[in-house]
Amino acid sequence: MKRVITMLLIACSAITTASAQKKIYPNTPQRVIKQLEYVINIHGQNEGQTYSVSKNPNTNIIESKERIEPFAATVVGKGPYLWNVTNAFKADEEYSYQFLHIQPGNNQPFSLQVVTRDKSTSKHIAIRTKPTQEMWYMACKNPENPELRDVYAIVWDVDYAGRKPTETGSYPMKGTIYMITSLRPDIYEKKMESSKTLFKIEGRVDANIKDSLYNIYIADSYDELKAVGDDDYVACVPVINKRFEYQTELDHPVVGRLRCIFPDGELCSDWIDLDFVPGETYRITVHNGWYDEDQDYERRVGRRSGKSLINRVKVIDKVEFKDNPSDPNTGARAIPVAPQPQSSSNWQPTPEQEAILKPKVEIIRMNIEQIRKSFETFENEQSLQRLNMTFDQITKKNKLVDQQWQDLIKTLKGLDIPKLAEMKALSELYSGLILKFYTEQNQAFTGFYKLRGSMPQSGQKAQKYVSDLTEKYMKEMSKILR
Repeated sequence: MKRVITMLLIACSAITTASAQKKIYPNTPQRVIKQLEYVINIHGQNEGQTYSVSKNPNTNIIESKERIEPFAATVVGKGPYLWNVTNAFKADEEYSYQFLHIQPGNNQPFSLQVVTRDKSTSKHIAIRTKPTQEMWYMACKNPENPELRDVYAIVWDVDYAGRKPTETGSYPMKGTIYMITSLRPDIYEKKMESSKTLFKIEGRVDANIKDSLYNIYIADSYDELKAVGDDDYVACVPVINKRFEYQTELDHPVVGRLRCIFPDGELCSDWIDLDFVPGETYRITVHNGWYDEDQDYERRVGRRSGKSLINRVKVIDKVEFKDNPSDPNTGARAIPVAPQPQSSSNWQPTPEQEAILKPKVEIIRMNIEQIRKSFETFENEQSLQRLNMTFDQITKKNKLVDQQWQDLIKTLKGLDIPKLAEMKALSELYSGLILKFYTEQNQAFTGFYKLRGSMPQSGQKAQKYVSDLTEKYMKEMSKILR
């Protein structure tokens, strides 16, 4: 089974092209952003400005960003006011999952809920506070992180000072623009409900580290963990943009192991054993030969109070240490060299089963390669007709690959294999292959958009289809991992 899945992993990893590696933003309301920036540049005021960014200190990933810009202008006559802005919101509505326009005269106030991982810093921002204000608002999925949402909003008020607006009169107008990125309340609040049972690993690797995957092993006791075989992992998580993440629901503390797989498929001889505790997050940064971890983690899980399930003895340079000592100067920990696990009778596919799977894998690999080649033609192609043909081909091939993924998944489920082996294969297929395949396609689409500044209808159609497939398989994976 490993050999079969690895064939697809190699094929999927080839999708990323030079243009796909650029940090850009697909399916975003570019016209709205452009018009809001224009209002800020022409009419923005320094007084009342707010700009803040909050990043996870362990992963350096943005968790929230807040930009609030007041503006003031003089309008003439009855309007229309900020006509280009309103047209932009109407044109970009398709990119939002929540859209709202409130006209003056409506008494409905509006506030935005800003959710953070630290509940004490979550808040509501009052956006529309007076019946005389007009408001345009949209919430969009953040293209880089599905847990975040991007909000774009503008509100303004024209001061008629008790007069009726005329075609010749001029009146002062004041307003505020909001550009806010935060956690999506619709998914994060659901996560909060299960936070007491959720265990999570958040990892980073140095730029010069070539780790490609991490195997996760789990057992109820440390003796059982020591007997776990190399292929007896419960999940295989990829390193994407030098980061990896794993989470699972637990109803009691267990012991776990984190072990790297190098790009050539070799399983690292070193690993990290730790307690997996419900409600906790373990954070780690892997360097060349050593690692940093959350120094408060051991205290939180109660290891020093005797509650740990692990009584570890590590061998580093032939010297035994208890509980993996840290460097007194830096606090960094050496990667432990643990004894090799005992061999176990691991399930392997029969020749008949492998003969069923390999042709299916090979045809998917062939279609992935064709999609990759299609993306490679974007950078220098000038003919709109040929671009449309290429985008149409990408859509067509993705529809075909979607059917082939489903057929492969159905075949895996239909094989007479142990349930744990089936879960491992499906978990690896979803996390390490399918979702990586669609993520890299999305990056390629954004590379095209950044390069050209716009995308034809055929490209927008292909991009939306790939985005929909990404969501589809994220939902399927979450069902498998429950």
